[in-house]
Amino acid sequence: MKVLVTGAAGFIGAHCVLRLIRDGHDVLGLDNFNGYYDPQLKHDRVRWVSHEAGDFPLVTTDLADAPAIEALFARERPQVVVHLAAQAGVRYSLENPRAYLDSNLEGFLNILESCRRHPVEHLIYASSSSVYGANQHTPYSVQDGVNHPLSLYAATKKANELMAHSYSHLFGIACTGLRFFTVYGPWGRPDMSPIQFARAISEGLPLKLFNYGRHQRDFTYIDDIVESIARLIDRAPHANGAWDRDRPDPASSMAPWRLFNIGGQHPVELKTYLALLEKHLGQKAVVELLPLQPGDVLNTCAEASDLARATGFQPRIELDEGLGRFIAWFREYYPTAYRPRAARG
Repeated sequence: MKVLVTGAAGFIGAHCVLRLIRDGHDVLGLDNFNGYYDPQLKHDRVRWVSHEAGDFPLVTTDLADAPAIEALFARERPQVVVHLAAQAGVRYSLENPRAYLDSNLEGFLNILESCRRHPVEHLIYASSSSVYGANQHTPYSVQDGVNHPLSLYAATKKANELMAHSYSHLFGIACTGLRFFTVYGPWGRPDMSPIQFARAISEGLPLKLFNYGRHQRDFTYIDDIVESIARLIDRAPHANGAWDRDRPDPASSMAPWRLFNIGGQHPVELKTYLALLEKHLGQKAVVELLPLQPGDVLNTCAEASDLARATGFQPRIELDEGLGRFIAWFREYYPTAYRPRAARG
């Protein structure tokens, strides 16, 4: 099928483009190459995908540019949209909240409007485990309420789910929302802990471990994320005929709309995660223990049985194996950062 992937130069987006090309889909990418982090990494991801699977068309434009998005849909007529572009980062939303309104709300509205005006068979979009917010009941289930977000980023992702539902109900757009849990792996974002921690350990710099390293995360390797997306491409949701207005299922609807968790289902305490990084790097960390940061949730753990029932797949790559793959990439991509301390002049 013809698939539009937004955020195609991003971490998840680049891996997704590579997988979909290898699966034989006709892939069109979109990215704005913004400066949230060094755009060079984004360009390098695109070169990596082109080297592995051949060149692919990539449009540079901003999601908030409604006429440009409309023109792209009118010209290209994608059958499926995998919408991964967004302003990411919990803590950055405390500093620059308007970036989240422009990208995550206005930009998503432009995608929905274009899917309405130029009908698609399936819209898959990225949500986040952050939507569970103050919910302390784990594992997090798509049946749980998500009405208490702890950051603006999380609130925009919850808003995306609601916006998608309204368009699905009003205009019959088949929409699938994916709540990703702490995605990591090669080509990851430099603002995320794997690269931040690996660079700090390699360079002997103090590493900040918030909540004194006691909170847990359900780490999900990037290959498990893209495998899930690839299996959902041709599984557009249908209206749930058994949906009960008196006892509504939060993960489905009388509209063609679904939600899934995608998570490793094995939460790990950050101290354990750090110890694995130290093992693969062969160096000890210099740790600075600090209190919990504003906007952070204490623990995350995905309940992903709905995904397994729908696709026959659930994430399976263990953290030790995934971090080993990540560190192998890190050593190659950041060779200066990885020079052992004893070798430095």
